[in-house]
Amino acid sequence: MLELGLKFTLAYLLGGVLGSLLVGHFRGVDIRKVGSGNPGGTNALRTQGKVFALLVMIIDVGKGILAAALIPPLALPLVGLDPGVERPMVLYAVAFGAIVGHVFPVWFGFRGGKGGATAAGLVLYLAPVAGAVMLGAWLLIVSLTGFVGLATVGAALVALVVIAFAALPEQIGLFLFGCATAALVIFAHRGNIQRMMNGTESRFSRPIVSRLFGGK
Repeated sequence: MLELGLKFTLAYLLGGVLGSLLVGHFRGVDIRKVGSGNPGGTNALRTQGKVFALLVMIIDVGKGILAAALIPPLALPLVGLDPGVERPMVLYAVAFGAIVGHVFPVWFGFRGGKGGATAAGLVLYLAPVAGAVMLGAWLLIVSLTGFVGLATVGAALVALVVIAFAALPEQIGLFLFGCATAALVIFAHRGNIQRMMNGTESRFSRPIVSRLFGGK
């Protein structure tokens, strides 16, 4: 279990490297002081433009995949590979650790992004079919509603359903990763959910129905 804990911690620390703050450092911009103040891709796009947001997305997606690809097979000094721990458990723990690190980064006072991009990259890496369906669901919900938060939560739940049908009962670890990830994404978007319920949530874009028929 020592190996599992150490590798989870390594993934957590890597996940805590936030793309928006890293890119912002080189651009002289603190993303936490502009727009919504959230150090995530949506706020980066709204306030800094497409190139800035693209770099943020590459980092936030890439760090999760990098963690899942490199950390699980590492033979750590003085620890090695624990024969009592199944390799899939290490993989999914590392993947989830990277998302936790993004949402609660120790480097930035445990105030991070909402985990959508990092989670999406990992689902695509670990379960490509579920990832593809998830991205399709995200695009559809954004197009229909204009709410990015709703789209991210909805896509996480869609991915979980697809994983449940495709992975159970053989890949219980993947299903548990999907459950934990969906729960964390929902928790991170609790403010968005509350604002949608109150009717005060800002839309990222006009819903497709409004664009087609000229409504607000």
